[in-house]
Amino acid sequence: KPRPSVLPRATRVTHSSGKVYEELKEECLSKGILFQDIDFPPCNSSLFFSEKPPVPFVWKRPMEIVKDPKFILGGATRTDICQGDLGDCWLLAAIASLTLNEKTLGRVVPLDQNFGPDYAGIFHFQFWQHNEWLDVVIDDQLPTFNGRLVFLHSADHNEFWSALLEKAYAKLNGSYEALKGGSTIEAMEDFTGGVGEMYEVKKAPDNFYEILEKALKRCSMVGCSIDTSSAAESEAKTPFGLIKGHAYSVTGIEKVNYQSQEVQLIRIRNPWGQVEWNGPWSDNSLEWCSVSPSEKARLAQETQDDGEFWMKFEDFKVHFDKVEICNLTPDALEENTAHRWEVTIHQGSWVRGSTAGGCRNFLETFWTNPQIKLHLTEEDDGQEDCTFIAALMQKDRRKLKRLGAEMLAIGYSIYESPGRDEHLGKDFFRYHPSKARSKTYINLREVSNRFKLPPGDYILVPTTFEPHQEADFCLRIFSEKKAITEDLDENIAIELPEPPSPTPEETEEEKQFWALFEQISGKDMEISAEELKYVLNTILKKIQNIKFKNLSLISCRNIISLMDTSGNGKLDYNEFKVFWEKMKTWINIFLQFDFDKSGSMSSYELRSALKAAGYQLNNHLLQLIVLRYSGDQFQIEFDDFLNCLIRLENASGVFQALSVKHKEFIDLNIGE
Repeated sequence: KPRPSVLPRATRVTHSSGKVYEELKEECLSKGILFQDIDFPPCNSSLFFSEKPPVPFVWKRPMEIVKDPKFILGGATRTDICQGDLGDCWLLAAIASLTLNEKTLGRVVPLDQNFGPDYAGIFHFQFWQHNEWLDVVIDDQLPTFNGRLVFLHSADHNEFWSALLEKAYAKLNGSYEALKGGSTIEAMEDFTGGVGEMYEVKKAPDNFYEILEKALKRCSMVGCSIDTSSAAESEAKTPFGLIKGHAYSVTGIEKVNYQSQEVQLIRIRNPWGQVEWNGPWSDNSLEWCSVSPSEKARLAQETQDDGEFWMKFEDFKVHFDKVEICNLTPDALEENTAHRWEVTIHQGSWVRGSTAGGCRNFLETFWTNPQIKLHLTEEDDGQEDCTFIAALMQKDRRKLKRLGAEMLAIGYSIYESPGRDEHLGKDFFRYHPSKARSKTYINLREVSNRFKLPPGDYILVPTTFEPHQEADFCLRIFSEKKAITEDLDENIAIELPEPPSPTPEETEEEKQFWALFEQISGKDMEISAEELKYVLNTILKKIQNIKFKNLSLISCRNIISLMDTSGNGKLDYNEFKVFWEKMKTWINIFLQFDFDKSGSMSSYELRSALKAAGYQLNNHLLQLIVLRYSGDQFQIEFDDFLNCLIRLENASGVFQALSVKHKEFIDLNIGE
């Protein structure tokens, strides 16, 4: 079901002990010891998962590195972020943007921490993950080489908040190596819980300067980068001093009076803390000679090589390719006044063989993906359409890097609803085009787009590009007016067909069936589990157009448990006849959904086959059944299909019995 947006101050404890930061710290202080984090120990596995450290790193606490360590020295600023020997410039660019908003910074980096009298070697930081805030506790042992920090460090060598923040984020994702390569907006969202939007600079709207200006005024986090055409160009330096494939932060945007004209400038920061733009309006350019000292002071323009520089906005549009904006609250950037959006969140999974159908290119399986209904009820103020942002995020892929997982190409399509509150089938998507969709399928953690659609009901289908790719996902819908969302795959229903009514006269088929029953049952005229196993395996193996291996004795006992009304553990003639009719129906359903006539059924067709047999299952149950009964090639043979139906029939009997008891209990209470 859709979940409300998380409350700002609610956090979940992540330490394996289940204790909060304050409890762990108090324990250490009472025992007179420094905290040792058993969840992220000072060893190679916390550093790398695919290689050994290039040099022998030594883990040291700040007090072992410098004489007078400080958590924050003179305020947390963007100059406190200098990149070390780890390819996480995307993270550092986000941290630099984080320092521009004191309130947001204080949420991620609790500012009441220090190396003072109550120091216990323990620190904590808070990150947003998939609709909840997590409190990540760490000890302060940091990797060093020759007495200096190896990774992120501050320009002031006795300041450690940024290095400890990087360690906490590495712990959140499993290791330092997991932080190699990424998108700035990913970290921005983890620092804020906000929603990201990406712009291609060359295709940006005419009011792009105003969009960036408004975003920075609202304390949104902004990053930018230059595309590379090949891996060889990664971190290549241009003649103008810019680095390709490198994540920069946008830290300011201003207009300045220059030779009686107003010039639009933008301020950029390289997380390396050095290597700057050397074109017009760079630190030592001639343009600054024509700017008054008061204007320079207003812009905090300095000539030192600290990685931060101004450039003309027109030059920025020429040299940079992408801009990422993370709105701390999902306010519409097009409007002049901020307003709160409605937010709903859905958690789901793509599971091979059941709900990992791939994109619309794969029609045979596309329809099996999760489906979310979106009900847009009110137009935007003064408009005829409804505005919303759909943000689809794949979960925990960075954490799963050590197991070989990579970011999948993800996206979604939006269709006008036909008015049925049920999972839409293959034919609907065959004959109906989408009304909207994500711009592209891309291997980013999150894909988000802004849409305007008329009021009405829509179906959103989140997918991976290729079928059979597994991942958990989180879908967030931000709407300007209240929108109602529901998962079309949540309902479970049982509508079993009525058993056939008996015919007044015995048919030829019934005569043959009676002869078969007499032959199997013997003198007691009842069939045991062993006898049932023999006859079913014998008959089903003779059917030419279905693949069948073997029914186990346990399966046959389950059949007897299902059909035995007397409770003696055997089937009499009438009980066996009812089961036989059921099985003939199930064989026909199996053949109906064996579309390629291979003798086995695609696991992606199981939802429809079970529905034809009277069972409507939600995604979670369907995924479990497919994992249990399908083969490596996502095929289900008849014996597995039969076992599945027998278990469902048994379970439905229990469910219906409990429902009757529940109804009697309610009636009794009402009567009283």
